[in-house]
Amino acid sequence: MDFTYTTYKNLLISLLQSGVPILTMEEYLVNPEHKFVILRHDVDERPYNALRLAEIENSLGIKSTYYFRIVKISNVHIVIQRIAELGHEIGYHYEDVSLCYGKLDMASKSFSENLTYFRNYYPVKTVCMHGSSFSDYDNRILWQYYSLKDFDLIGEPYLSIDYSQVFYITDTARRWDAGRLSVRDKVDNNFNLSFHTTNDIIKAVSENRFPEKSIIQSHTLWTNNLSEWVWLEFRELLRNRLKIIFQKIPFLKKLAYKITQKVSN
Repeated sequence: MDFTYTTYKNLLISLLQSGVPILTMEEYLVNPEHKFVILRHDVDERPYNALRLAEIENSLGIKSTYYFRIVKISNVHIVIQRIAELGHEIGYHYEDVSLCYGKLDMASKSFSENLTYFRNYYPVKTVCMHGSSFSDYDNRILWQYYSLKDFDLIGEPYLSIDYSQVFYITDTARRWDAGRLSVRDKVDNNFNLSFHTTNDIIKAVSENRFPEKSIIQSHTLWTNNLSEWVWLEFRELLRNRLKIIFQKIPFLKKLAYKITQKVSN
């Protein structure tokens, strides 16, 4: 079974054994290494799963970056506080343009207020857009009118990394090679590499075939609980098929966005 805590720990051990420095997003932007892997987590949901990942990392002496949304399905006080206490970077997984239906003045105010909220837990220096796949609005539109410096920020993964030099891989849909299912959470790079399972990545790392500059972006759908694992596998298969269909039918896309917002809150 892939996407278990056990498998994730094995991935981390393989990265440690490779000797490549493991960095947070903030650490990389402040002092970039010649070789590195950035560990980044988007906490779209299931924050307690994120806490378990953070505990595993901490037990191995690893720090990574956790981007939390402002909505209730992600934003759980005790979890954010504990992950910060474990030494990890906390960032804001912003979706203000979508939540404000494209009204940029309102989105800017919302972003500033939400950023201030997360700075109660950690001196946030990096933020990352939430894909909001059913929304008509790309949350990165904010940066066409404002600057990261306006909010005392130093970076955003989709704006601050040169992906012609840095390999990016994400576990969208609980697959490492399901980039076609991502609406906005994707980048352009020319590495011509593909990994399907976590064990494929572990094997590549052990054989020195994994890029020496990389970002591994994972969500919080990892679990050792069998019933939860089966449910998430079924849900992702269904949800991603519907995502493809809904993107082609505007009415269904808008309906899906309203439903996901109601569930998130």
